[in-house]
Amino acid sequence: MDRSYIDLYTLQTRVKTGMEALFPDRIWVKAEIAGLSRKPNGHCYLELSQSGPGGLVAKSRAVIWASRIGYVDAYFKSVTGASLDVGMEILARVQVSYHVLYGLTLTIDEVDPEFTLGEKELQKKRTLERLGREGLLDLQKQLRLPLLPYHLAVVSASGAAGYGDFRRHLLENEYGFVLHPVLFEATMQGETAPASIVSAIGEALSEKIRFDAILILRGGGSELDLSCFDDYDLAVAIARCPVPVFTAIGHDRDFHVADRVACVSVKTPTALADLFLDCYVSEDQRLGAYESRLRMAFTGRLATLSSRLDLLDARIARTLESRLSRAEHRINLLAVGIFQNFKTRLAEASHRVDMHAAGIFRGARSRITAAENRLALLADRLPRTVTSRLDKAENRLARTDAGISLKVNKILSAQTSRLLVLESKIATTDPRGILRKGFVLALDRDGIKMHTALHSRVGDRVQMMFADGTLKCGVVEVDRRSNLDDGEAVFSARESG
Repeated sequence: MDRSYIDLYTLQTRVKTGMEALFPDRIWVKAEIAGLSRKPNGHCYLELSQSGPGGLVAKSRAVIWASRIGYVDAYFKSVTGASLDVGMEILARVQVSYHVLYGLTLTIDEVDPEFTLGEKELQKKRTLERLGREGLLDLQKQLRLPLLPYHLAVVSASGAAGYGDFRRHLLENEYGFVLHPVLFEATMQGETAPASIVSAIGEALSEKIRFDAILILRGGGSELDLSCFDDYDLAVAIARCPVPVFTAIGHDRDFHVADRVACVSVKTPTALADLFLDCYVSEDQRLGAYESRLRMAFTGRLATLSSRLDLLDARIARTLESRLSRAEHRINLLAVGIFQNFKTRLAEASHRVDMHAAGIFRGARSRITAAENRLALLADRLPRTVTSRLDKAENRLARTDAGISLKVNKILSAQTSRLLVLESKIATTDPRGILRKGFVLALDRDGIKMHTALHSRVGDRVQMMFADGTLKCGVVEVDRRSNLDDGEAVFSARESG
């Protein structure tokens, strides 16, 4: 039986003619870069694609000739800070062409960098709105850093300049404070970065060491390089982390979703190191203030005792001088009286006068000797009194110091016990513990935990999360009998499909 036909070349020629007639001029096309290859001759070959809810819906080959790639790449990088790469969504001006041997090809001569940045910002906004609806934006803000954080889990690339700056600034600080950072390596840019960072956070939480904080570090980069920090899954992992998460991504002009959900966000890794050093500086200053107050109190007590000793010494000197002066005055008066009363009888009673004068002088000498003895006793007793009072003051100061140390230790012990209780409560309510016991966690198609079967319908998509994986299923039947009332049916109706 004869059939009409055309050869393949004729078919391809007609398709080429029709295609070029349909698209005579260049047009703008939105697509995602699924593959990119730069050849030694300078040409750049791309594979463009578009995905829908069910997966890939379209793809096509594209090329940027060597004569044009320099301009396109340079302009795109000057605006976005990055070169064209796999995973980017672009708006490209293309010339549609069809070759009888190679098929459909899109020749790109221009790429709009503003569109790529705009798509990233729109996606960031949607992610923030979703996190807000799920109540995850401010979970980390409720966590508190310990007074003196010591164990720090650092998520970064080992060779990153930002991580090196952080370690030098933290460990070589001028105060001599000692902290213990532990690195958990992760990829910090590109499509694999979010999953790598989430994995590193999980490793830190699974360690036997109870870390005081988790630090995510990167030393800056272009806007597209940093777009991985706008990932929804990464933001959820940070928000739900039971340990305070600090970010220092190194950008100055903008913030990312990871910064928004973190407990604290700073601009650079060195600024983050300063934040932790400031905790120790503040506590050191507070203890220094206590030391100054104790030293001032002790110095004041010593000054008071010294002043009292000076006053006592002055009073003794004045008393002794006054008594000596009165004794000399009385002796002088007595001598004058004797000479005046017995002047006329001096010749007859010179011997008696001499005897009386000798007695007077012996009495005066005896009184002076007694006064000197009393003064020597006071001078000997004075150092012992001062030493005794100083010993008492030192004992009181030692008891005060011991009391302060005891109170500080009690406060630290109470806070440690409180942290252990909180850690136990968090571990008890951790969904991962439920999964490890063999139970199953049911999630709806949006990844939200299901609490009841009453709202499920045949055909709904659900996820059954086990400890070792997740099953994505469809509802084929809904049995509304209660599993908690010995099999008695709560609803008799049954749906099936």
